[in-house]
Amino acid sequence: MKILSASYVLTFDEDFSIIKNGAIVFDEKIIEVATFEYIKDKYPTLEIIQLKDNSILMPGLINPHIHLEFSANKTTLKYGNFYSWLNSVIKSRENLIEKANSSLIELELKKLLKTGTTTIGAISSYSFDLQAVLNSPINKVFFCEVIGSKADMIDTLFADFKARLKDAQKYNSKNFQAGIAIHSPYSVHPFLVREVLNIAKDENLVVTSHFMESNEEKEWLSKDEGSFLEFFRNFLNQTKATSKPLEFLNLFKGVKTLSFTHCVEANEEELSKIKELDAIINHCAVSNRFLNNSRLNLESLDEIPFSIATDGLSSNNSLSMFDELRATLNIHYEKNIIKFSKTLLNSATVIGARALGLNKGRLEKGFDADIISITLPDDIEDLEDIYMQIILHTKYVDKTIIGGEFV
Repeated sequence: MKILSASYVLTFDEDFSIIKNGAIVFDEKIIEVATFEYIKDKYPTLEIIQLKDNSILMPGLINPHIHLEFSANKTTLKYGNFYSWLNSVIKSRENLIEKANSSLIELELKKLLKTGTTTIGAISSYSFDLQAVLNSPINKVFFCEVIGSKADMIDTLFADFKARLKDAQKYNSKNFQAGIAIHSPYSVHPFLVREVLNIAKDENLVVTSHFMESNEEKEWLSKDEGSFLEFFRNFLNQTKATSKPLEFLNLFKGVKTLSFTHCVEANEEELSKIKELDAIINHCAVSNRFLNNSRLNLESLDEIPFSIATDGLSSNNSLSMFDELRATLNIHYEKNIIKFSKTLLNSATVIGARALGLNKGRLEKGFDADIISITLPDDIEDLEDIYMQIILHTKYVDKTIIGGEFV
């Protein structure tokens, strides 16, 4: 067992308890959180690591939606319009994937640890990133993604998906879990979605999917019109969408741990269905700004919880959750900066854990000991500002602890 003590311990429990001059007792799990004086007296034989003035202990950040296979992108892909971006991805996909070798992805994962992320949901289209992910101490849900809308390819695509999933499941451990990703309603045939989700339901696997990321997707799925008509006609000889939005969402009934990413173009009826499914929305504010010049309407969510995620370097210039949090704070400029900062950090911890079905995101007894420590540049005048000051001033963390181990 170990003890860490800091000026402030942010628990992110249901009451958002903040303990001044607090301490945490932990091994793989959180054993106790209380004031330093109480912990010191109760555990007199344990060594105490006491952090410096203005130090903060909080749960590690959780990024439930990240693509690592396109980590080589810097200035290659086209931004500003989703259809233009998609065409640039198709044009440069093979080159970017070839450049994103294990060494490059491992470097990005080290950056994640230094910027406070202790858990990721890695969306993997080809499993080319599997070895790099396995080599990292970061916690991961490894989402094997299925994609393909041509009916005559379903059997082949399903067999390939099952082989990748089975291979990933061989590595299931305390910090690695295989999950399932459905690419999107426009890119996966409903028969294929159904068969893949049957596996998820039978094996109780975590599931995620992109949904209503762009106006192009909305036009195609709702009216069989727009830029996607040209795309599907040219690449797949299709002139009709294989799925409608609500039909697609209904296929997910019975999935226990479920999230949908983006949802910027989801209408009231679709959001109501997502709420009925007890799903989380993964909010990728920077990606939506880069690709669509759009943002998620938080007021329309009707109490659907939302997490914070970075998406990948194909649609972002940083995988740092603190960079994403600052950007999200700015993009939703109408929100009260103090109250919204608290909401955002809760989304980046508690809600992220829910999206991945993990016992993380809080500093409470029995939760996994995934902890980060940071130091603010000065005293805090008003304690309610602490969440805002963390977002505004944190680029890198001082210490990262995963499963009770310093990494």
